[in-house]
Amino acid sequence: MKKIITVIVCFCLSFVGAFHMSGIKYVSAQENILTRAAFEKDNESEQKVSDSSLQLQAKSAVLMDGDSGRILYQKESEKKMPMASTTKIMTCIVALEHSSPDQIVNVSQRAAKMPKVHMNIIKGEQYYMKDLLRAMMLESYNDVAVAVAEQVGGSVEKFAEMMNQKAREIGAVNTNFVTPNGLDADNHYSTAYDMGLIGAYAVKKKDFLEIANTKSHNFTDLTGKRHFAVYNKDAFLTMDSEAIGIKTGFTGKAGYCFVGAVKSNGRLFVSCVLACGWPPNKTYKWKDTRTLMSYGKENYQFRQVMEKNRTLEIRITQGTKPKIKAQVEGESNLLLSQKDDIDIATEFQYQLPIRKNNIIGNVTIYVNHEKIESHNIIAMENVEKYDYSYCIKRVINYFFFQ
Repeated sequence: MKKIITVIVCFCLSFVGAFHMSGIKYVSAQENILTRAAFEKDNESEQKVSDSSLQLQAKSAVLMDGDSGRILYQKESEKKMPMASTTKIMTCIVALEHSSPDQIVNVSQRAAKMPKVHMNIIKGEQYYMKDLLRAMMLESYNDVAVAVAEQVGGSVEKFAEMMNQKAREIGAVNTNFVTPNGLDADNHYSTAYDMGLIGAYAVKKKDFLEIANTKSHNFTDLTGKRHFAVYNKDAFLTMDSEAIGIKTGFTGKAGYCFVGAVKSNGRLFVSCVLACGWPPNKTYKWKDTRTLMSYGKENYQFRQVMEKNRTLEIRITQGTKPKIKAQVEGESNLLLSQKDDIDIATEFQYQLPIRKNNIIGNVTIYVNHEKIESHNIIAMENVEKYDYSYCIKRVINYFFFQ
């Protein structure tokens, strides 16, 4: 009996090598070809505006996909520069995340002494946080920004630390906040790209967006003795029917600055222009922003790069099955232009045995050689390792348990 079993085991093992194929490379190549072909077939419209034709006054600018953070156009977007009152976008974010609308803000002497633009708040006065955030964002009051910062952080310096921590969380790693109002200060800087990331984060917050789109707001101090009316100074909201913000800025060092956002047919475009002229050229920032947004709207559309939960057949090396079914998690719909180059890399990493729902690889999508997203490949069935142990078990089961 032992001789019979030995012969059968050897006979089984002679087939192990037959399952050793170059199937992984084949599946990867097939995925790339099919996906690329599907994209090109669906992308036949002509590009209306070339990015090389954009003429901007801004020394630094960016247009990005607000959902993915991918740069669609840039001009010196990584250059560190002062950003003036666009700083208040982050001030508002941190205040919203670390306070309540009805929190009382106490005005300090430091806040009351801030230079124009200011609301002329007075030391000892009290206001509700919700009123001061609207005053700060709509009218860009510098004294209000300091009052908010001191109330939330305990001091301007502590609040600046909170701002910088939030910037790192968002991905704005080339930014350093010193003041909550954006007045010129040593080591207070950002980049057009970072401000775009911060702006994209902000407009996804419902409470922030409600403030940024408020046309006007009336309020009083807690005593009811002082009355205020503030009006939104973001003229871009009236220039583009799809505009949703965000914030202007100007100092002598920074020049005119603006972070803008547009929601158009499900697409979120976020722009930033820094050093966009000095007096009397106040309108340059609006012209540049409209140019960037028009470029985005006319050239970028959502394309399905990979359908939802795509099923694949994966060839298995040294498995008890030559291939198994697997599924790519999720789907990929990207904001793309005709000139974008799409590459898809399929990589498999697994150890036998494979169990159903195991992650056995991933599909990574690149746009213009930049990694955009990755999706897991999930096994849809089991497969054992075809080795000595497996063969012996099969033989024993056949002869002794049937």
